[in-house]
This record gives sequence, structure tokens and C-alpha cells, in this order.
Amino acid sequence: MWARRLFEQSVGVGFMGSVRTARQRRARRRERGNAGSAATANASAYIKRQIPTYELLSEEGLDAIERHADRILKEIGIEIRGDDEAHRLFREAGATVQGDRIRFDEGLAASLCSTAPAQFTQHARNPARSVVIGGDCTVFSPMYGAPFVRDLEKGRRYATLEDFENLVKLAYLCPWLHHSGGTICEPVDVAVNKRHLDMVYAHARWSDKAFMGSVTLPERAADSIALCRLLFGESFVAENCVILANINVNSPLVYDGTVTQVMRTYASAGQAVVVVPFVLGGAMGPVTVAGSIAQAHAEALVGVALTQLVRPGVPVIYGNFFTTVTLRSGAPTFGMPESALAYIAVGQLARRNRLPFRCGGALTASKVADAQAAQESGDSLMPVILGGANFILHAAGWLEGALVMGYEKFVLDMDHLGMMHRFLEGIQLDDNGFAMDAFHEVEPGTHFLGCQHTLTNYRTAFFEPELTDNLTSEQWEEAGSTTAETRAYARWKEMLANYEAPAIDEAVDEAMREFIAKKKAAMEDRWY
Repeated sequence: MWARRLFEQSVGVGFMGSVRTARQRRARRRERGNAGSAATANASAYIKRQIPTYELLSEEGLDAIERHADRILKEIGIEIRGDDEAHRLFREAGATVQGDRIRFDEGLAASLCSTAPAQFTQHARNPARSVVIGGDCTVFSPMYGAPFVRDLEKGRRYATLEDFENLVKLAYLCPWLHHSGGTICEPVDVAVNKRHLDMVYAHARWSDKAFMGSVTLPERAADSIALCRLLFGESFVAENCVILANINVNSPLVYDGTVTQVMRTYASAGQAVVVVPFVLGGAMGPVTVAGSIAQAHAEALVGVALTQLVRPGVPVIYGNFFTTVTLRSGAPTFGMPESALAYIAVGQLARRNRLPFRCGGALTASKVADAQAAQESGDSLMPVILGGANFILHAAGWLEGALVMGYEKFVLDMDHLGMMHRFLEGIQLDDNGFAMDAFHEVEPGTHFLGCQHTLTNYRTAFFEPELTDNLTSEQWEEAGSTTAETRAYARWKEMLANYEAPAIDEAVDEAMREFIAKKKAAMEDRWY
């Protein structure tokens, strides 16, 4: 309060004139909404982190985890169910294959991963939005896979294609989300065997950021790649990564044959696969953190190795999803200390093996965007940031343990991601950062609020979240006594009202629509 008064007096603004009415606040939000497309266009395509990663484990600790992962792969093995071609590839690479069970001698799985690039570019249809994944780069992507959506007006409900398109548009408008994501929600009003076409098209048409493709069947993966060939050009796709495929291991220690066929489809086309063990400690992994990390490392290496056997040098991301469960009920929990430790350790393992690292996100078990959601999301996201994740899925919108994509949660998370951008920039140590001109101007015992250095930097010095309330109690009541969730509701409504689609070549758009129409016409609807 006193700081605001001093600043306003120092720049010639009367304190009473600073009180924002509800009308003024709405005008300010409209101004931000109108600037949304410009902000996205001018924002960084991805983050180049300026702070170090946190190193939790010693070299001896990492050795121990890798040694136990090798023991799991040799003594227990891993199953790939129903994919004879994957069995053949591993057998010829030196693994022991008995039925669906595959065992690896010590060091073999890791050695098969050695051809994977440590860093790669996923191209967007707008070249300025292409992302670099790996090294010291960080990419934020929205939530993936929820069958339900929730907002303050309509509550919790099954997601539709309209919801899917809305969320793609919101992600496009957000300068802090670098990636359009994949199944940002599941549009259940479209037949199961056809909805992948609409989802890929929505990403391609209503955004110009990089996106993900279908992974439910190999033929749907092939459709996703075919649409990319129309969008980018066949020769460009042959030489570049333009689409990601996020797959999950059926932990513990099982790959479904459909999944490995999908992986082979993308890898053979030169496109990137994100390999993600899905370990719930105490359920799909042991209750001990070290055991679950060793298991996840073993599972991830096998998936990475498969992509390299299909096409050496194809880009691939070493992923991890680890959380705990409530042992009394088996329900997953989020934002827990065990998960935080695991994320940081797994990041070290990825870097040790020179692989890009994927982790998630702003995770919560809460049903709504409340205090629990804020706490769990923050405590889920920060260790991922500190652990050096290169591709952060589920960075915005996650509710109810992945069952729900929340509209209000989505835009609240956007603010949080903006803060993480600022955090990863580190501390400015140039002349402006040390502000000696301000020290020379400001007398001891006075204040810096009106000095020239402050006036020069005040718009960019501190990150200003769009939805945070910093008003006095009186100002807040005059503005409608809004909560963060109600402000978020108004914000996403305004963003969609101001949305303008990015330009696209009409011939390319028509070719994609024709492809989709022919594909759909050739199939009867299937709803399971």
C-alpha cells in the first residue's frame, strides 16, 4: 500500500485516481486480449534456460540406479506383447527373446540408445514457432488426454470437438505455451475411429505451433503423418521432425504391441516418439522411490532402443511419469515429495544418457481450481523445472488426476508458466541489472520508486500475472469481489472472443479437408 502510494506520487498520479473500477479492469483485460495474438507472435518459441539443473544424486547413486535397471532387464526382462517385428529387431540386436519376454545383458539396452540425438528441432508450420527439444531448452505443452472438461458456467461434462478447438485456440494465444499439444481433451462427440483426424486438423488449422499426433492405432498414426505431409510438404517431412507421438508403457515392464507398432510407424517416418513409463509407486511400481526409478529407467531405455533399431538417429524423448498412490485406496496423489525427488533424479539419468527429457506438469487430484490444485500443481511443476525437463507435458489445465481439462485451471496455469519463464531467465548481471545509476540518483534513506532507472524498467522488471489480485480490500470489493477462478473464467471467454486464426495456404487447407472427408467416408462410425 505505502509503496504504491509513493510510486504514484513520484510519477504524478494521484492515489485516488489509481482506484480501478470494474469497468476499468474490464477495459484493461480487453486491451490484453486484443494484444493476445501479437504477444504470441512476439514471444519466445521456447525457453533457453539460464539457470543450472539441480543435481540430486552423486555419480555413485546414478551408477546404482543404472546397475539395478540392468538387473531388472536381465533377470526379469520386459514384455512386448503381440509385435513379432519388434521381437525380431531386438533378437537381431543381441537380446534374448522367449515368447513375448525380452531380456538384455548388462549395458545392451543403453548401448542401443546411443544413436539417438541429444537435441532436435520439431518444426511448426510457422517457422518462428518451431521448438528445440533437448540440451538447455524447455518447451511447455498443455494437458493431454482428459475425457471431461470443466468450466464455471457448464460444470463437469464430457468433452466435445468444440471444446477441443477452443483449447487449441487458447494454447495458440498463450505466449507461455510453446506447443499446441496433442489430445488436449478427448472429443467424445466424434466417433472413436474418426476423431483423430479432427484433432490433428484442429492443431494444424487453428494454431501454427508444433503439435502431437494420434497414438491409438498404427493406422491412425499413419493418418497423422499423412496430414503432416499435406501441411508441410512430403519432402520436408521426409527430412525433418514435424510431429510428436506420446506413448505410455503399460508399467510394470510391459509394452502393448499396438503401442510398439505406433512407435515403429512414427520412427520409420523420421518422426519423434516420446517414451513414457507410467509408474504409480505402490501400484505399477514398488513403494520405494529408488526401485520405481530403476524400473522406469529400464522401461524407457527399451522404448528408446526400439526407435533406434527402426531408424538409427531418429529423434526420441526419454520420458517419465511417476507419482505415488494413497495406499489405503490406490488413488493417485500429486505434488508429493517422493515424486519431486524422482523427477530430479530421472532428469539426471536422461542427461547422463544424452537424451532429451520429458516430464509433467501442473498436476493435481483436485476437482476444481482451488487451493489444493494450486499447491499440488506448483509442487509438481517446480521439481520438473529444477530437474531440467526439456518437454513438459500437462503444463496447463490438468484436474482430477487427468480426468478433467479445466478451462479456468488452464488460464491460471498460463500465469504460472509465465512466472517459470522469468525464473529460468536467471539473474541479469549487466550494467542495467546492477543499477548503479539508480544508486547515484537516490539519496540514502529515500526510495527508488520514482528514479529514472525504475521508470525505464518498470514495465519489464517484474513479471506481472494477469489474474493475480493486488488491489486493496476496498478496490477489490468495488471491482466485484472476484476470486481467481471467476477472473480466469472471464479471461478465457475474452481470449476466445478476440481469437483470430493464423493464416494458412488455402490449397493446403483444402487438401487436408479432402483427405479427412475421404477417410471418414470410407469407414463406418465406431464408438468403442
